[in-house]
Amino acid sequence: MNELSELHGLRADAPLPDIDRLAAPRARLTAAMHQDTRRGRAALPQRRMILAGAATAGALAVTAGIITALPADTTGASAPKGGPQVLSAGAAADTLELAAATVEKHGGTEPGPKQWVYEKETVFGQMQARTSEKGITFGQDKSRTTEEWTRWDGTGHANLPGIPPAGDISDFDPDKLQVWYGPNQEEEWKRKGYDDRSQRQFYRFLDTLPSDPGRMMKRIREEHAIGDIKGETRAQRDWREIDVLYRSVLIPPKVQAGLFRALAKIPGTRVTTGVKDPLGRAAISVSVDYAEKTPSGWQGKQEIFFDPESYAYLGASKDDGLIVSARDAWGVVDKPGARP
Repeated sequence: MNELSELHGLRADAPLPDIDRLAAPRARLTAAMHQDTRRGRAALPQRRMILAGAATAGALAVTAGIITALPADTTGASAPKGGPQVLSAGAAADTLELAAATVEKHGGTEPGPKQWVYEKETVFGQMQARTSEKGITFGQDKSRTTEEWTRWDGTGHANLPGIPPAGDISDFDPDKLQVWYGPNQEEEWKRKGYDDRSQRQFYRFLDTLPSDPGRMMKRIREEHAIGDIKGETRAQRDWREIDVLYRSVLIPPKVQAGLFRALAKIPGTRVTTGVKDPLGRAAISVSVDYAEKTPSGWQGKQEIFFDPESYAYLGASKDDGLIVSARDAWGVVDKPGARP
């Protein structure tokens, strides 16, 4: 008698676990495997480093000369065979906890005052009203890619393409790097009670936040200059705060971890694996869906994309046609015009 065959027969009618049930344990196993092989893989020349900063979760350090390029088009990257998979509430919570545990292990060093934060971003198809013989119609503009450099102490800014000046623009060259320098405004903003902050000031504020996601979001709601909107629920406000934070500034690793844990506590949050971000890169998405327009004017699916391994921020989209954006590259450099 073949005991193995007999044993198998006892469970022949048992259903196989679905992708949703396997998502969390598979994620934990993958993380463990990455941890074991990280040292060996770090030596490979094609291995890319992701900077620990605003919405980048794969950082090792922020030091002079270290610049990052976010993952390039990875349309051939592996993904579940069934395509996008919406995880159950339990599996979604496990995935967001894995993301938090991953990013909080990364080291991060504040840039020097004379260093520059670089960001390359592509904004896609914002809805625009147009008038034609058929009346008012809505169409999509073409995508637009911009590059920006912001000096860490707030005294400099540069961008490509350049912004046309007022008046005569006959000699204006949009392909020429446009650089602006000015006085340090940090003390003046503080003295006059302005809400404006340099990236350095905001990074230092974030670095004081408690690690507990509830207390962290309370401090952010109290001190982040995003503005209160009458009638907005706490969950809607927290989503809006997190969405803005990921798109705006460098974020210390412990705060990145807290944001993932805060996302897990927002009612209605969904995690979907096997998706593509606006640039076609492999991603996971975290989303909420507003059936009715919120007091802030948002309606429909609000989605934030992350790299499925490093949990770096990749971009965001909104069903209401207001914003579809992707972060092409991100880093800290020593002068305006430097790139990954």
